[in-house]
Amino acid sequence: MNGINISVLITFIIYLAAMLGIGFFFYAKSNNLSDYFLGGRQLNSWVTALSAQASDMSGWLLMGLPAAAYWSGISAGWIAIGLGLGTYFNWKVVASRLRRFTAVSGDSITIPEYLQNRFKSKSVAVRSICAVIIFIFFLVYTASAFNAGAKLFQYVFNLDYVLALTIGAVIIISYTFLGGFLAVCWTDFFQGILMFFAIVIVPVVAAFKTPDLSVNMLTSLGGSGFLSLFSGVTFATVISSLAWGLGYFGMPHILTRFMAIKSSSMIKKSRIIAMVWVAISLTAAIAVGVVGFGYMESAGIAYASKGAAEIIFMDLATKLMPPLLTGVLLSAILAAVMSTADSQLLVTASAVSNDFYKALFRKNASDKELMLVSRISVLVIAAIAYLIALDPNSSVMGLVSYAWAGFGAAFGPVILLSLFWRRMTLKGAVAGMVSGGACVLIWETLKLEATTSIYSLIPGFALSLLCVFAFSKLDKEPGDDVKEIFEKAKAANI
Repeated sequence: MNGINISVLITFIIYLAAMLGIGFFFYAKSNNLSDYFLGGRQLNSWVTALSAQASDMSGWLLMGLPAAAYWSGISAGWIAIGLGLGTYFNWKVVASRLRRFTAVSGDSITIPEYLQNRFKSKSVAVRSICAVIIFIFFLVYTASAFNAGAKLFQYVFNLDYVLALTIGAVIIISYTFLGGFLAVCWTDFFQGILMFFAIVIVPVVAAFKTPDLSVNMLTSLGGSGFLSLFSGVTFATVISSLAWGLGYFGMPHILTRFMAIKSSSMIKKSRIIAMVWVAISLTAAIAVGVVGFGYMESAGIAYASKGAAEIIFMDLATKLMPPLLTGVLLSAILAAVMSTADSQLLVTASAVSNDFYKALFRKNASDKELMLVSRISVLVIAAIAYLIALDPNSSVMGLVSYAWAGFGAAFGPVILLSLFWRRMTLKGAVAGMVSGGACVLIWETLKLEATTSIYSLIPGFALSLLCVFAFSKLDKEPGDDVKEIFEKAKAANI
């Protein structure tokens, strides 16, 4: 093991010890389901904002997006623009209302439970369907995080892929298993800070250390359209890239942060913090790819494919930084991976225990029993995601794209209309979830994006929206008790 790897190993050990320490600290504080899944609704503005964005961006911020920019230039920024817009509107339109609506709707602690309580239904069908959708798409999403972590350990320590994958999975599972929601949010808070500084430092240093870096140089090396936002992209590509922003309205691991903030009045401050973080981070991620392309080309290094280019951030960090700082910067990738995987594991575990096990099999299960089921679920879900991630050739960006579309289409229109349309019914919600999720599965299975250039989220979201509206209109109007919940939540100041 060389000097750089020893320094990186020491940094990783210190970092991981700190994260596990947070898990142990909050282990004793998770006394009931509300604590374990929602932190007792006591998050402050800073933790809410940074934990939401850290869990959102995942390993693709430091791997997938820079690789796209390295390969195609600034035109990869359309995805970043879509995500930036989606982040803003999610905080502006959804956050405050969801905090109030979930509190008024029986103090719901999960998205599936909220949808059942929102429509005053005694049937557990909606919760079970939600749980199945969450289970399917979070398996893929968690697998993408495991894949990114494996590539990191494989790159740094020259480990076999399977061994690298195993180490990363064990680390992520450990503190999610222990601490629950508070551990996840507080580790995500610190990880968000680390990710921010890492993604900003690397392109700045690379720019200063690239000989003769200029617009002319990048244009010459990358082609005439490398620095153009519009070069080489079709209208369908632009629309598909911007459509990534629609996904935010249906992301359970982000929506739960809105539900957990101490008061809806704190949302505005969180939104400002989140938008500053997102705008700078996404811009810097594109800069890593663009500036990194100039540096690598000047050094005579080229990647064979977009998937291979996902190590551009790691290459720049190891080539340009002193060993100890390299360890810190590479820890940011681990932070990105962990901050997303832990959130996804926790949300999936909550769906399995609270919205499947309790709803269908053990209605009178105690909090202690459900917390045990949740922790066992974390292990089982992680094991399946591990099996999915065993393919070393899978792309981080590809896996994220699939899961992002699935959640955005299945839950996005349902959540939006449940917060703003009083006439919406439970049948409309179920129809929207099933149609949106199924559409994405079919679109991705048939690989229709390759022939149409249309991202699966677009037809899935549109179909879901149409079905929510149509089935609600065909159904009888909600009862007075359901309308009362809607009006009470609209007016609530909590």
